[in-house]
Amino acid sequence: MMPSIVLLLVTLAYPIFYTIDISFSTFDLSTFGADEWVGWANYEDVLNDYRFWDALKVTLVYLVFALPLQVALGFAIAFLINAEWGGRGMVRALFIIPMVVAPVVAGGIWRMILDPLWGLMNYALQGIGIGPLDWFGDANLAMAAVIIIDTWRWTPFIVLIATAALLALPKDVFEAAKIDGANWWSTLWSIALPLLIPIITATFVIRWLGAVKMFDIVLAATYGGPGKATNVLNLFIYEEAFRSLRFAESSAMAVIVLVLTMVLTGIFLYGSRKLEERF
Repeated sequence: MMPSIVLLLVTLAYPIFYTIDISFSTFDLSTFGADEWVGWANYEDVLNDYRFWDALKVTLVYLVFALPLQVALGFAIAFLINAEWGGRGMVRALFIIPMVVAPVVAGGIWRMILDPLWGLMNYALQGIGIGPLDWFGDANLAMAAVIIIDTWRWTPFIVLIATAALLALPKDVFEAAKIDGANWWSTLWSIALPLLIPIITATFVIRWLGAVKMFDIVLAATYGGPGKATNVLNLFIYEEAFRSLRFAESSAMAVIVLVLTMVLTGIFLYGSRKLEERF
């Protein structure tokens, strides 16, 4: 296992410790490394910067709406495509397409689809008497657009996990329920969902770890706009580092995000274990 351990240390440990070192120092652009030790000064600057808190709030709004929607939609679709009906194999194959599209490409495609003047979405909405909507000019609609794009891209991933979980469920339990006269809804609510609770919570944690890194779709679709309505934390850190050249402060932000992510992930894992013990 030594080659794998060395590879992990080089690709993970070194960048993390390099970022931590920079976050406690001033940054020297000539050497592209830490210069003078300043202690917690960079962290104080970050915590006193209202733009950091605004970006954190935007990220939390995205997470609160996107994660439950994707998990619920993914498992619902998995239930539907695992039912007996013609053509479900082709539908399963089509669901993989969003996963293989590059995030930047997905953001660009959806920017065209949601264009207020000639986008397909507004054309369809006008057919039922709605719109046209300025998806990228209105703050609330811009966040909704980001959530729609991200949900389109990542729901298939959850569908695959849910499908595998459904196929692994014990068949004798469902046969016994059918013999006892349980209908489709009773079987779903009283048998399938309790058996799937550990998988659902584990899927939520996995998707959380991916969603907290949201960057590329926002960069391609809205670039944080309008104003700062979709300026998520990772985009803000990128802007501060590579456009404003505030590498020390952006490193402090990255460390804060890392700590928050680890704490929340620990809480989610603890809750997941409790649910597994209960069900």
